[in-house]
Amino acid sequence: MLQKYKRLWSKKSLKSSYDAVIIGGGVHGLATAYYLAKNHGMHNIAVLEKKYLGFGSSGRNTAIVRANQRTSENVCLYQEGLKLWPELTSELDFNLMFFNCGNLNLAHSESAISALRLQVTTAQFHGMKTKLIDAKECKEMIPALDISDRLRYPIFGAMYHPPGGTVRHDALVWGLAKGASQLGVHIHQKTEATGIGIEKERIAYVQTNKGKIFTPRVLNVAGPYSTLIAAMIDLRLPIHALTIQAMVTEPLKPVLNYVVSSGAYHCYANQSLKGEIVSGSHMDPWPNYTTQTTAHYIKHQAEALTELMPCLKGVKLMRAWGGLADMTPDMAPIIDGNDPIQGFFQNCGWGYFGFKSAPVTGKYMAQFMATDQCPSILKPFTMRRYENHNLMGEIATPVYYNPWN
Repeated sequence: MLQKYKRLWSKKSLKSSYDAVIIGGGVHGLATAYYLAKNHGMHNIAVLEKKYLGFGSSGRNTAIVRANQRTSENVCLYQEGLKLWPELTSELDFNLMFFNCGNLNLAHSESAISALRLQVTTAQFHGMKTKLIDAKECKEMIPALDISDRLRYPIFGAMYHPPGGTVRHDALVWGLAKGASQLGVHIHQKTEATGIGIEKERIAYVQTNKGKIFTPRVLNVAGPYSTLIAAMIDLRLPIHALTIQAMVTEPLKPVLNYVVSSGAYHCYANQSLKGEIVSGSHMDPWPNYTTQTTAHYIKHQAEALTELMPCLKGVKLMRAWGGLADMTPDMAPIIDGNDPIQGFFQNCGWGYFGFKSAPVTGKYMAQFMATDQCPSILKPFTMRRYENHNLMGEIATPVYYNPWN
């Protein structure tokens, strides 16, 4: 039956030169390629992927989208990103399965309520629907929640963010690959960048396991492996790779109509269109590149979910998986270009937020690469902010430096 379906993107031979080479075949790389071709008429582009499309973080997340960040710089970017989902679904003629169910961020103390109040105020200042609700309202929205004082961390209230929801991650990868390929972009899977050549402080070529490619522009969008790509031009990034794990339950009748998250329990969950409870946790606290899952995580997640929603006790877990997140000290990405090497661009360090930000960042990164002028919405994310001690306030605690970043 499946034999009648064709691959969504074309397979092309590797050329000896391209106008731009994008290292990383995830959603950020594919989105940038798509918008370079669509908005700027650049069709001679190569996307290099060491494994296969969606192998990395793009296919190993919990598919949540939202714009309830803490700082104005981030909120503006993510807010525009949320508006792109319906538009992109139509443009690509591909069902991205955007489910605008809304997000509920639980607070378990007065101090947590105060922290959420800051985020709500920032969102409302930018005209976004977000509000604080009390525990009783949480219960009305999600009857399965336990709002009693039985919990280790009783629920005090929540930030309700109606514009958020979920998007099918595989669909986004395939849709962007299809769109980019139709516009002439070459997608090369199992093609590893092994070196980057510089001549007179400008990008000259990319060496791969399949040959040398001459190009004046390179985009480093390799997620947690971005540090290794940057090291090819002796550039050290303040990023470390951390494992993050997720799992799904057996399909259930509708019980969770919102994305719900709890920082105190290190747990977030939503119910997929198939009825599975999709749940993720905090990152492992030590840098590594493994994508293996652990019994410790499964136990933690089961305890957290069933404490918040006791009706889930006895539900079977079907699958668990691990992915990698590229975390910066201030939990904000590095989006930069032409510094210190002309023609070398970077889009990395997204931590928890890489999936939800991909199309909008790809759109503006394409503008940056095509014009050599950084769009104002991306300027706050320059890597020079670390050198200038001008870090972003996306985390409420002081920025933590360690030997890894």
